[in-house]
Amino acid sequence: MNTFFDSARTALELITTLNPGLWSIVGRSLAVSATACLIGCAMGVLCGAWLGVAHFRGRGAVLTLLNTLLALPSVVVGLLIYLLLSRTGPLGFLGWLFSFKAMVLAQVVLVLPVAAALTRQVVEDAENAHGEQWTSLGAGDAFRAMLLAFNERFALLTVVVACFGRAISEVGAVMVVGGNIEGFTRVMTTAIALETSKGDLPLALALGLVLLLVVGLLNALMAGLRAWRKDHLERGQAGLRGWVA
Repeated sequence: MNTFFDSARTALELITTLNPGLWSIVGRSLAVSATACLIGCAMGVLCGAWLGVAHFRGRGAVLTLLNTLLALPSVVVGLLIYLLLSRTGPLGFLGWLFSFKAMVLAQVVLVLPVAAALTRQVVEDAENAHGEQWTSLGAGDAFRAMLLAFNERFALLTVVVACFGRAISEVGAVMVVGGNIEGFTRVMTTAIALETSKGDLPLALALGLVLLLVVGLLNALMAGLRAWRKDHLERGQAGLRGWVA
């Protein structure tokens, strides 16, 4: 018996036959990561856009801290959230531990610095290229940050995809605060770890393939958007040249 090929065949059967247990885990994982990405990116893009144009005392220290948080281990985040949400913790009264909300909170903490750091770089580059025009017109930091972020919206979509990939692929934080409870808090990454340790390789492999498929589809969508934007700009420039001529 070839374990790899047998597992791969069974994994494909689980995917194509729409196995309820498999797709329940997939749906829960997508819900947790999408919610965390939406919240984390909303806050991170706002903070990053402002940091991209603002100049204040201690900005270098803030950026150093932000870049340090990019390498924050997910298990450390999980531990901190666990301590906050435990019965004796300051947020224990919420009763969120081992719940959907706890997993979302943990992933928001992981996503937020990624969104802020990448947005800051995108907006700062745009500020260096075009910011002087708006400064000369008297535009304040908040207005410039908003305008530059809007102009770089396609680049920021790439930031959102990167944040979603960070959220959906992490395992440590959601396992610690979610508890990996079947039917409630088990997501793709935690299920892969559990099923591999149990020896249920087909289910683990099926979940891994779906995870790769989700990330691949998102990146394909981004590539399509970039190609559409490039074609749209080229057509607009060609039309402008024809009108001028």
